[in-house]
Amino acid sequence: MNSTQSFGLKELIAIGVGGMIGGGIFSVMGLAASITGHATPVAFALGGLVALVAGYSYVKLALAFRGDGASFTYLEHAFPNQRGAAMAMGWTVIFGYIGTLALYAFTFGAYGAELFGDPNHTLTRQVLSVGILLAFMIINLNGTKTSGQMEDLIVYIKIAILGLLALAALPSVEKENLTPVFDQGPASVFMAAALIFVAYEGFQLITNAVRETVNAGRNIPRGIYGSIAIVAFIYVGLSIVAIGGIPVEQLIAAEEYALAVAVEPSLGNTGRILVSVAALLATSSAINATLFGSSRMMAEMASDDAAPTAFSFRSRVDVPWIAVVVISVLAIGLTSLGGLELIAAFSSMTFLLVSVAVSFANFRLRQQTGARPAIVIAGIALMLTTIATMIVYLWSNSRSDLVWMASVYVFILLAVVVLSAWRRRRALK
Repeated sequence: MNSTQSFGLKELIAIGVGGMIGGGIFSVMGLAASITGHATPVAFALGGLVALVAGYSYVKLALAFRGDGASFTYLEHAFPNQRGAAMAMGWTVIFGYIGTLALYAFTFGAYGAELFGDPNHTLTRQVLSVGILLAFMIINLNGTKTSGQMEDLIVYIKIAILGLLALAALPSVEKENLTPVFDQGPASVFMAAALIFVAYEGFQLITNAVRETVNAGRNIPRGIYGSIAIVAFIYVGLSIVAIGGIPVEQLIAAEEYALAVAVEPSLGNTGRILVSVAALLATSSAINATLFGSSRMMAEMASDDAAPTAFSFRSRVDVPWIAVVVISVLAIGLTSLGGLELIAAFSSMTFLLVSVAVSFANFRLRQQTGARPAIVIAGIALMLTTIATMIVYLWSNSRSDLVWMASVYVFILLAVVVLSAWRRRRALK
């Protein structure tokens, strides 16, 4: 195995699961329960289905166009005469990754502070949040072998703990807490699935490792579909335990600690500690996987003149070190500011929009990718329905968040227009 092919199926699943089971499941359980009540497990299952149909296009495109740029690369091939669209989408993904890194670090700091018996101390949370980002920045700078081995260890321990928690808490599930299933109406399931999609977005990170994967044609599809299936199974199981174990009102009141509160009746303080440990492991592996994938995407964009050239510079161990450092520093800045509640909706919307764009690219390039049009069209329809439902929900319940999100997207578009104009002017000189 050469230095650029370090990942097998085990490492790919670790990257996918690590990217998905991050801060999301620990911070959005209460949010999902507040929207759809007893149907929370159905919402997590629907989120997994959306991820699978989105993953289909990522698999096809990753194998047809093997590059670390992922969605940016795919859109460039699909719309060669509209390079600005690919640039805008690429930078949107980068901003989404920086936001999710900040969310994961924030969640790590919050649960770490709770384990130290200091859950309400902002300074403790901030120190832990910044520390974990710096730690994984150093790990990623040491190369893919170190990153992959660390991911394997953390992810499989995390899966074991979460599975154990779900099984141990299962006897406390009461039927009356789960029925009627659609107590908030069927439409609420789509609303919840849309807002918690951030808990599934990490599967895309696998495509960033396509050039470093052994037998990619076999392992990339298995890695993406396998990791989504594993994560969906865990999410549905944990949400059944959470909703069935205690009344919905208690889950909503617990907010980001909903999962810890859910296992406390059956496992006591030990269960609460185990959830906190699982949260630390989950956010750690998510930071590792997200930093790996986002830095390589930024490097690929820089190599294609869609970002400053410095981001493509690689170290002696073939790591885009400037991209790793810059992304880490920006995430540290965001997580240090605190108030990251909005980031779940922003990240979910961002990756849903990107997944729709990638699916359109797959449909346009179906002759090269070998994709089945019916599957792609069905996936696009499902994702657009989910996005529309989220917009309706935010417009009714949190209009300021929707305006803020729209402002970020407009800023990215304007920045891309200015950058494109500057590059055209430079080319003419």
